[in-house]
Amino acid sequence: MQIRPKDQQEAATVTMEGVKNVTCRVLFGPKENAPNFAMRQFDLGPGGHTPYHAHPFEHEIIVLKGQIELKHPEGGHILNPGDAAMVLSDETHQFQNTSDTEPATMICLVPVEYQK
Repeated sequence: MQIRPKDQQEAATVTMEGVKNVTCRVLFGPKENAPNFAMRQFDLGPGGHTPYHAHPFEHEIIVLKGQIELKHPEGGHILNPGDAAMVLSDETHQFQNTSDTEPATMICLVPVEYQK
């Protein structure tokens, strides 16, 4: 068993093309010998967003703070603290902080082999 305070994990700026004002903390992943899933905390600064993208694995998120819009080809859904979402393999999507003044935070789980 491992227990780790989330704020003691280093936040790295996400530098992928199409990203704006996002940091990521890997809470559990390959370095912690997680066997199946990587748990990451994403902080989306004011106006921040992930790229509009798809990938060959599902992932689940839960919003902890702020309001995040989950965008997809059919439109978008507003997610508030406590709301969870599952994005299936190859579904195009983007997470966008709806605020231009307040940060938003979400936890994201992916298969550990896709955690870089």
